[in-house]
Amino acid sequence: MRILITRPEPDAARFAERLRQRGHEVLCVSLLSVRFFDGPVLTLDRVQAVLATSANGVRALARRAQRRDLPLFAVGPQTAQAARLAGFSRVECADGDANALAEAVPRWAKPEDGLLFHAASAESEGRLAGLLSAKGYTVAAEALYHVVAVEALPAAARDALATIDATFLFSPRSAAAFRDGVVRAGLAKACGRVSAVCISRATAQALHPLVFREVLAAARPNQDALLDCLAILPAR
Repeated sequence: MRILITRPEPDAARFAERLRQRGHEVLCVSLLSVRFFDGPVLTLDRVQAVLATSANGVRALARRAQRRDLPLFAVGPQTAQAARLAGFSRVECADGDANALAEAVPRWAKPEDGLLFHAASAESEGRLAGLLSAKGYTVAAEALYHVVAVEALPAAARDALATIDATFLFSPRSAAAFRDGVVRAGLAKACGRVSAVCISRATAQALHPLVFREVLAAARPNQDALLDCLAILPAR
C-alpha cells in the first residue's frame, strides 16, 4: 500500500518507519511546521507537575526549562515517550485526549499541592485548563510554540494524490491544512480514490467537505490505534 503522511518532522519519519516495517511504501510531505518560541528560562517555581498535550509541547519546554525532576502528565503514549527522551524521571500517561488527561490528573496530583504547568501551543483553546479548574486545580498555561500550515499543497503531495492508497492525518489542524491545500489545488475529485485514516473523529470532521473513498477514525487517539486501521484498508 502507498501511504502519504503529512505531519511535521521528526514525528513523520518515526511513524513512516513503522509503516515501512509492515511493508508499505511511504511518502512524507509535511503540511505543518512547528516553531518554538524563544524566551527566558522557565524556573517552574511553585509548580507541582507539568501537563503535556503533545510531543512538541515537551520539546518546547525542554528548550526553556532545565528541571526534569517534576512529574510530567502526558496526554498519550507518543507525548510520554518524548518526555522520557527529554529526561523527565516520572512520566504518567493518560492514553487518550485532553478529556482523558483531565480525568486522570486526580489520580496523580492534589489541587492543594501546587500549580500545574501546561506546556501549550499558541493555538491551544484552553480546554484542559478549564476542565482542571472545574476540579479545583490551578493551571498556568504558557504558549511555548506554534504550528504554521503551508499556504499551498506542495508539489510532491499534489502528485501523490494520483497514486496513493491512503493518507494518515494526526490532528484536526493537519486535516484542515490538507483539505485547504487540496481545494486550492483543484484536486478534490482525486480524494475519491484515497482512504483517509484519522487519529480522531474531530480530525475526520475537519476534512469536510472533501469526499474520500472512505474515512476511518482510530478507536483511540494514538499511533497504535492508527496502525490497527490498516487491517481494514483495501489496496487500490
